[in-house]
Amino acid sequence: MVKWWKGSTFYEIYMPSFKDSNGDGIGDFSGIISKLDYLKGLGVGGIWLTPFYPSPKVDNGYDISNYYAIDSDYGKMEDFELFIREAHKRDLRVIADLVLNHTSSEHPWFQQSKSSKDNPKRDWYIWRDKPNNWESFFGGTAWEYDKTTNQYYYHAFAKEQVDLNWANPEVKCAMFDVMKFWLEKGVDGFRLDVINFLKVNDLFSDNPYENGEQTHLFDKDQEGILSVISEIADFVHQYPDKFLVGEVGSEDLEILKQYSGLRMLDVVFNFNIGSIGEFDAKTLFQQLTATEDAYNKEQVPTLFFSSHDMSRHISRFGGDKGRAKLIATLMLMAKGVPFLYFGDEIGMRDWITDDISKMKDVQGIMGYQLALQAGKSHEEALLSANEKSRDKSRTPMQWNAQANVGFTDGKPWITIPKNANQVTVEEQLDNPASMLSFYKSLLKLRKKHVALQVGNYKLLRFKDGMIYFVRTNQAEKIVVALNFSEQAVSLKVEEGMKLLLSTKRTSFEGKNVLTVLANEAIILKGDISNDLIKEG
Repeated sequence: MVKWWKGSTFYEIYMPSFKDSNGDGIGDFSGIISKLDYLKGLGVGGIWLTPFYPSPKVDNGYDISNYYAIDSDYGKMEDFELFIREAHKRDLRVIADLVLNHTSSEHPWFQQSKSSKDNPKRDWYIWRDKPNNWESFFGGTAWEYDKTTNQYYYHAFAKEQVDLNWANPEVKCAMFDVMKFWLEKGVDGFRLDVINFLKVNDLFSDNPYENGEQTHLFDKDQEGILSVISEIADFVHQYPDKFLVGEVGSEDLEILKQYSGLRMLDVVFNFNIGSIGEFDAKTLFQQLTATEDAYNKEQVPTLFFSSHDMSRHISRFGGDKGRAKLIATLMLMAKGVPFLYFGDEIGMRDWITDDISKMKDVQGIMGYQLALQAGKSHEEALLSANEKSRDKSRTPMQWNAQANVGFTDGKPWITIPKNANQVTVEEQLDNPASMLSFYKSLLKLRKKHVALQVGNYKLLRFKDGMIYFVRTNQAEKIVVALNFSEQAVSLKVEEGMKLLLSTKRTSFEGKNVLTVLANEAIILKGDISNDLIKEG
């Protein structure tokens, strides 16, 4: 029996920005409930929620101060429970973002830990008399001096995100209790944040430098981490039909592949594919091929090109709608579990600020401050801040023209100008030529054809700027060709193939030569008994 998640497409909801129900400008569970029919109609099968726990929101909820409650911005526990019931009624599974690596500095555990060296929770966090040279992944030192006990505590990210000491078995038990609580609330699994950071080198050796940049040799992917991951996977998979996706902070495929498979995480995010900074079809193809070659039969890749942590792919890859449709086709038709970021289905673009006071993301703000400290001008520092800031992809979902403004503490902080590149859901719903309609068509195809859910590659090739592949299962053969070039490219195919979808045509004559037009995505279905397509 095929596991449910292998045939699902997940939709990431960034909690503050998806749908506000009470007029405070902040998304909430009641708002999400009101849009569950939209998600069902879109064709996704799973929802990934970013953190919804109480938090000071120094890092937009990834600094948790209470693992057992709902942040009041998003509603009450009753709202969450209703959301789970309503999602399940629509056959929509829900995975919750969970941060096991660190807590907020306001969490009671840390408040106890910092109170004295003799406190029972002192060893729940990592304390040192003297810091080593480890740097935060947000910039600057990873150590913060605390005058209460004259020691330094470790934080891999912001100083308000304090790393837990997973070498302490009490910490592991406490975090397993957290997972148990939410599994029994009905979540269908977890997205585990920066999960390869749970262990650090207990000798605290200094990290080396290469070309002026610190190499994080001793503060992630450490010895013993895989056994911890295996324990987490065994624990969660005791509950039927649960799913685990890991954020492994690396683009190195040799590292990524260690974390998924038998008795490990179900999948990890393939940053080697999804985080490509500038579009290059050949590089994309090479990463797809490398992943296929590296993974064993128990491992499944993930496909994504946008998230709350990166620029939206339509902006990152040049802003062209045609290319955005090709990327969408690749994400939803290629082998792997797709993760769609909210708003990508309507072609939302990045937001760039000209006012640092409007920036909310700690990573962007720290980038601005560090640039000023390095002697950069305000303009140069602002440029650095915008490059590092994740606000760019966190603007409110554009349900209608009124949704173009976001609020924090009742005051507008983001305004998205209404223009041709920023159309709304309302405007796209009944437009068959819209980006939204295109995504619906792709998702409908994926749900209809098993080969597009769990089929293997019979062919994966690159030719003259075009990525093309064949996916098959026992009963189906699907051909997908994505021509990213400005020239038509021809392929030899079997006669009688049926056109399932194209961005450039409405029919296919079924001859044995397929001319894929410039910037065309085309999907065909063939006879499983016939030969595969051939280069020609």
